[in-house]
Amino acid sequence: MLHSLIKMLTLKIMISWVTRAIQNNRFYVSDAAVIVLLSGLFLTQIFFQKPAVLKKSEYLPPPQIIQNLATGLQIQISDSLWLRALQDFDYCDKKVNEVECTSESWLYQIVDLTTDLDKRFRDAYFFGAMSLTVLISDYSGASQIFDKGILQFPNDWRLSYAAAYHALFEEKNKLKASQLYYAAAENGAPAWVHVLAGRLADEGGERKFAQQILKQMIENSKEPSLVKRLQNKLDGVKD
Repeated sequence: MLHSLIKMLTLKIMISWVTRAIQNNRFYVSDAAVIVLLSGLFLTQIFFQKPAVLKKSEYLPPPQIIQNLATGLQIQISDSLWLRALQDFDYCDKKVNEVECTSESWLYQIVDLTTDLDKRFRDAYFFGAMSLTVLISDYSGASQIFDKGILQFPNDWRLSYAAAYHALFEEKNKLKASQLYYAAAENGAPAWVHVLAGRLADEGGERKFAQQILKQMIENSKEPSLVKRLQNKLDGVKD
C-alpha cells in the first residue's frame, strides 16, 4: 500500500509541475531538473520490487562481536535488541520436539547479548528467562539467564522466586530451588516461602541448610504454636 501511495504522489507532483511550466509558457533549468528527478523516482517505483518479507526461519542471532563495537552505546544497543526480542518472545528456531526448543536458541542469544551489554537490565533477566522457560521451553537458556540475573540482583525476591520455580520444576534441582526460595524469603517474599525452602532443602539432601532455615525461622517467630511446629520439623530433620 505504501509502495503504491509513493508512486501515486510522485506522478501527481510531476504532472502538477509540468502543467505549471506549460501554463507559464516557459521552462527553467530548475524545472527540467525537477521533472527528470521525479520521472526517475517514478520509474524506480515501477521497476523495483517491494522489499521481500523476512521469514521467521531466516532470523539470525546478533553476533557477539557487537560488544566490541558498541563503545559508548552499550545501553542504546541493548535497548534495541530488547525491543527486537519483544516482537518474537514465542519464536523457537529449532525444536527438540513439539513442546521443547533447543538450547542456545535465537531468543536466548538475543537476551544473553542484551544483558551482556547492559548488566543492570533487570527486566531483560526476568522476562527473558521466563519467556525462555515458559513460552519456548529452552530450559538450558533460561537457567543461564536466571543465573546471570541473580548475580546482578541478589536481593530481588521476585527474580529469585521465579528462578527457584525454574530450578525446581525444570532443572529438577531441589537444593538449588531451596537456596533461591530462601533468598527470596529473606528479601521480602511471603513468610511461607521460608517453610518451602526448608522442606526442599531436606528433600534435596542438604540437612544442614534445612536446619539453618528452620532455626532462623524459630528465632524470628513470636507465635508459640508456630514455634512448636517449627521445632518439630527441626527435630525431624535432625533425625
